[in-house]
Amino acid sequence: MVMIETLATSETPELLHQLNMLLEQELRCQPKLSGLRLIESAHDNGLRMTAKLRDFEVKDLLSLIHFFGFSTETFSLAVNYLDRFLSKMKVQPKHLGCVGLSCFFLAVKAAEENRNVPPAADLIRISQYRFTVSDLKRMEAILLKKLCGKPKVTTAFLFLQLYHSVLNENLSNERKKHFSFERLEAQLKACHCRIALSKAKPSVLALSIIALEAEEKLLELMEMVECFRVHSNMEEKVE
Repeated sequence: MVMIETLATSETPELLHQLNMLLEQELRCQPKLSGLRLIESAHDNGLRMTAKLRDFEVKDLLSLIHFFGFSTETFSLAVNYLDRFLSKMKVQPKHLGCVGLSCFFLAVKAAEENRNVPPAADLIRISQYRFTVSDLKRMEAILLKKLCGKPKVTTAFLFLQLYHSVLNENLSNERKKHFSFERLEAQLKACHCRIALSKAKPSVLALSIIALEAEEKLLELMEMVECFRVHSNMEEKVE
C-alpha cells in the first residue's frame, strides 16, 4: 500500500495538515448519538420529535439553499446545527420550523458573504411560517449558547472537499472528468436528508461517498481511499 504522505502533488502536505486538524476537531462537533437514537425510536404522536419530522425539515432547508443559491457548505453547517440541537434538547414538533430556520440563518451568516445574508423577515415570509423576527432571534441566541458560541465547525463537506482535492491531483486530466465534485456534493446532500447517516462521523461519511464513486468509475483511487481510511484511524473498511 502507498503511504498517504507520498501522494504526488506539491499541495498535499498542506492539505494533509488541514485534514489532521479536521480529524482532531470532528468529535467536538458531532450530535449526541444517544439523542439521535431517541429521535429514531420515537413514535409520531404529535408531541415528540421523530426521524420523519427531522428529515422533512432538512429537505425544507435544502429547498431554501437552492432557492437562494447558497453553497453545500452552508447546508452541511445548517444540518450539523440542527442535529446537534435536536440530539440535546427536547423540541416539540410545533417549534421545529423556528429551530430549523434559525439553524439555516446562523449557517448562512457563518459560511456566506455578509452581503448575501437575507433579512430575517424575508426568510420567514418565504418559508411561510407564522413566528416573528423576535422569535427567530431568540432561537438563534439559544442555538449559539448550545453550540458554545462556535458557529464554524467541522462538517462532512469540509472532509469531502479535502479528500477530493488530494485525490483529484493524482488523476490524469482525462480521468478527472469522471471525478466530479458537484456529483459528490449532490450525494452528500442526499445523505444529510437521512438522520441515520448523521450518526456517522463526518470523515467516515465523506470518505464513504468518495469510495462509492471510486468503485463505480475510478478503481485506481481505491488504494488511496484505503490510505485515507488508515490515516484517519477508521475502524471499519470503507465500502
